[in-house]
Amino acid sequence: MTRRKFLGTTLTGGATLIAGESNMIFAASSPAVTEADGNSLFRLGGDLPVNRLGFGAMRLTGEGIWGWPADRVLRRVFELGVNLIDTADAYGPETSELLIAEALHPYPKDLVIATKGGLTRPGPGQWMPNGRPEYLTQCVEKSLKRLRLERIDLYQLHRIDPKVPMEESLGALKKMKEAGKIRHVGLSEVSPEEIERARKVLPIASAQNQYNIDNRRWEKTLTYCEKEGLGFMPWSPIGGNRGLKDNALEAAARGYRASVIQLALAWLLHRSPVMLPIPGTSSVAHLEENVAAAKLKLTAEDWKRVDASAR
Repeated sequence: MTRRKFLGTTLTGGATLIAGESNMIFAASSPAVTEADGNSLFRLGGDLPVNRLGFGAMRLTGEGIWGWPADRVLRRVFELGVNLIDTADAYGPETSELLIAEALHPYPKDLVIATKGGLTRPGPGQWMPNGRPEYLTQCVEKSLKRLRLERIDLYQLHRIDPKVPMEESLGALKKMKEAGKIRHVGLSEVSPEEIERARKVLPIASAQNQYNIDNRRWEKTLTYCEKEGLGFMPWSPIGGNRGLKDNALEAAARGYRASVIQLALAWLLHRSPVMLPIPGTSSVAHLEENVAAAKLKLTAEDWKRVDASAR
């Protein structure tokens, strides 16, 4: 399928989405815990209310996170009450941001779009950091253009570039924030110490680290985010390409008449009030399965057993 043909079909679907009904409810008070049809809310940066179960737009792109996809789900995302979409200029590259704009612009009032910059794409499956200030400034400008926005709600430094001092990279984002082109700034794959260092340059609203029921490497970062009231956006929340293969978890899921994916997502939502899972998919059926996880309710004892079974 050509890019022009794909964009044409996506535009047609976008009108249906925007005209559809939404079941979102927004919090009037703060941090995180007002319920909305089973999906609690979190205020990113203290002022952006989002349903905690979001959508990761990386899988909208082609094989190797490169090029144009064979399927589309954006028209269904907002209908299901999801109002946080996470993307990046590296997804496609550029494709994911273009798809979001073509499908959803003009955007529904309460939709929050988070994007990222600072990773380059030499080819399919290849990722290389670039934290040079002039490059990040260009990244922000180009994302604004692709997403058809005047200001990006949450702009995340996709990776800290070991060749560039963090302060220089974040200094560029601080200037864009001061210019009104970024509302909040987030980080990705960072330790508590790195967040502390970043906060000396500018306010940080969130951290996006790999985390799921099988992989808790960034537990200290999650604890830090809880203490400081920052959003924690776990990427690969259901295990990525390899998935979650734990037999004990599969047995537990059957016991609750849920899929392993639903149980894993529900566990994340239960694990912390600052947790903002962003599972991605290019399948409408999988999207609906993911969103249904927010309604899975277990007792405190049930959660202890699930947690123990996954360790």
